[in-house]
Amino acid sequence: MVWGAISYDSRSTLVVIPRTLTANLYVSLVIQPVVLPFMNSIQEDVLQQDNARPHTTVVPQHALQSVDMLPLPARLPDLSPIEHVWDIIGRQL
Repeated sequence: MVWGAISYDSRSTLVVIPRTLTANLYVSLVIQPVVLPFMNSIQEDVLQQDNARPHTTVVPQHALQSVDMLPLPARLPDLSPIEHVWDIIGRQL
């Protein structure tokens, strides 16, 4: 599994998730080293997540308390721009 983020004119580094994603793993591998610096580097800093279980538990929500979140229903791929990027990458591979 890989994790990535995009904005209007930027992208985060890709994070390879080596095993099943848990809330603690999400915080230590993704939020602290990638999400928070990425969100601080862009001007319009509203984060959209797919609301997978590891994203919505108390631990990640506490780590993201300084980030504005876009409230969306869980797993709604039509409204998630990153899903279109993953589709393009998948077709190219």
